[in-house]
Amino acid sequence: MATIVLKRTGHRMPLVGLGLWKIPNNECAGIVYSAIKAGVRLLDGAGDYGNEKEAGEGVQRALREGLVRRDELFITSKLWNTFHSHDNAKAAAKLQLKHWGIDYFDLYLIHFPISLKYVDPEERYPPGWFGEDEKVHLHQVSYQETWRAMEELVDEGLVKNIGMSNVAGALLLDVLQYARVQPQVVQVELHPYLTQNALVRLTRVLGIALTAYSSFGPQGYYELGFEGVTSLLEQSAVVKAAEAHHRTPSQVVLRWATQRGIAVIPKSNDVKRIRDNLGCNSFDLTEDELEDIGRLNADLRMNNPTDLDPRLGIFA
Repeated sequence: MATIVLKRTGHRMPLVGLGLWKIPNNECAGIVYSAIKAGVRLLDGAGDYGNEKEAGEGVQRALREGLVRRDELFITSKLWNTFHSHDNAKAAAKLQLKHWGIDYFDLYLIHFPISLKYVDPEERYPPGWFGEDEKVHLHQVSYQETWRAMEELVDEGLVKNIGMSNVAGALLLDVLQYARVQPQVVQVELHPYLTQNALVRLTRVLGIALTAYSSFGPQGYYELGFEGVTSLLEQSAVVKAAEAHHRTPSQVVLRWATQRGIAVIPKSNDVKRIRDNLGCNSFDLTEDELEDIGRLNADLRMNNPTDLDPRLGIFA
């Protein structure tokens, strides 16, 4: 299995995994178990997804049956916005580990560089973006305070690697000024409609691994009401490459990322598609094909918190 070696620890993060966003709770345990059986070793979850207990059930079943050892899995989770204060961040990570039924996360990310008012998990979990009044409630906690808590999770052996999600270069460079434990992975929305070339170059220079989510662009957002944008899987540059290599358009879009050393975590509820996704590294695109697909860039971002509240303009 193709992997990325993380600089600080030397841990190997698989290039292709399974994203758990939007996997229904009643299907999640079975999908995770089947994915592991099919060869998936990277599972990408988050407290905000609300399905970590079920994902953990799938993992525990695979472990009990001897399909895999814990040290052969790479499990990622993310700290939600309402838990950014030092003590709440550490408590949240421990709660999430309990949900998964594991002793440590291989990678723990700060989900967004946005701090929201604390919500007691006993009252509502996951807390989401909005309060009971359906408004966003910001909370004054510095990213540096949150990062200190992340570092202490590493010290305590609860987390092997830490990183950042949904950030731009300025915040990444700022964290490097005070980080005692440096970020090993940055996870962002990245696909041929949003190529993020400058961030790709920066992370490469810094030796920080990059993970792309929403690799299929608008595909995962159509069911949320997103419309008016042609599917990446129908773009001629993608279709032509798929035909030339006798692969699916989905495999081509994933290979466009992984061939450049960018990890991908496509979500799927179908075991056959999960296997197809894992097979995306079985061929190489030509340089012309990589460039043609990259030219589809339109700086089109689907996941932008400013759509919820203009004060959340983290990509402004």
